[in-house]
Amino acid sequence: MPDSERLPSLRSRRPARRLRRSELPVDTIKLSRYLVGKTLVHDLPEGRVSGRIVETEAYPVGDAAAHSFRGQTPRNGSLFLARGHAYVYFAYGSSWMMNISSEAAGVGAGVLIRALDPIEGIDIMERNRGVSRLTDLTRGPGRLAQAMHINKAQDGLDLCSPHSPLWLGSAIQPTGAVGITTRIGLSREAHRLFRFFERGNPFVSGPRSLLG
Repeated sequence: MPDSERLPSLRSRRPARRLRRSELPVDTIKLSRYLVGKTLVHDLPEGRVSGRIVETEAYPVGDAAAHSFRGQTPRNGSLFLARGHAYVYFAYGSSWMMNISSEAAGVGAGVLIRALDPIEGIDIMERNRGVSRLTDLTRGPGRLAQAMHINKAQDGLDLCSPHSPLWLGSAIQPTGAVGITTRIGLSREAHRLFRFFERGNPFVSGPRSLLG
């Protein structure tokens, strides 16, 4: 869907401003909940792409399902940066996954961004994804990373820096009711209620049984 078809709703929204690190909770669970309704922005050479964060999963300290569980390595080093840095990794041999470090510097933990509600640059997202159906653009972590052109090059970026092309923005509209469920596709720590999502949003991923 071209941006021009969404102009009425775009005009009713306030512009996002860059979030300061001091605004981010120093706690993985709290940050995961806090990020629902906030904005993820990537300023690309061909234009800006952005979306409202509508689904997250927390991977806190001590969580056996977290990449940081066994300690810091060259691969997961960005998870140990101060909260608000990007941790991007390749999964399933096919998809990049966008995460945000979530604790104090030196403490490994993160929040997976699972879905976005597209706002700006929808035509760019369609080209990046090779699809035109709006709900297929950013529903799910692999899709959103491809649509937003996020890959290993963005790993370690400071999402709170005024100079970063990939950044976290404030909410541009009121956030709907937030649901909480177990995370998706895990074999360890699968019972923990660490997934947060905006209820009723069509871009939330996963089975209907997990819509809470």
